[in-house]
Amino acid sequence: QVQLVESGGGLVRAGGSLRVSCAASGPTFRTYVMAWFRQAPGKGREFVAAIKWRGGSGYYYADSVKGRFTIARDNAKNTVYLQMNGLEPEDTAVYYCAADPSGSYYSMGTYEYWGQGTQVTVSS
Repeated sequence: QVQLVESGGGLVRAGGSLRVSCAASGPTFRTYVMAWFRQAPGKGREFVAAIKWRGGSGYYYADSVKGRFTIARDNAKNTVYLQMNGLEPEDTAVYYCAADPSGSYYSMGTYEYWGQGTQVTVSS
């Protein structure tokens, strides 16, 4: 069983930066694809970024965050990060960590494990 716990959310002004973290339990963390999704008020949950366990070329980003957000992982610490730069009010959402997709990395329905989410609010 895998447990995911997000942290690092908060309030930031537009143009600012924030890093959210996801700590995972479980002995096989390093083999999982890890991802971040987000859900804004009144909207569905959307894909943000994903990373393969080896990193390298295995990075995937939503078009809306390319060039601003960076996903990274530290397998020694069982942690995945999302560094968010150039934040915009439209990035305001609850950010969720997810692990171990059985299909498309971009589809929330394929992920086996989820965290409880962390709130990110960007003021204009």
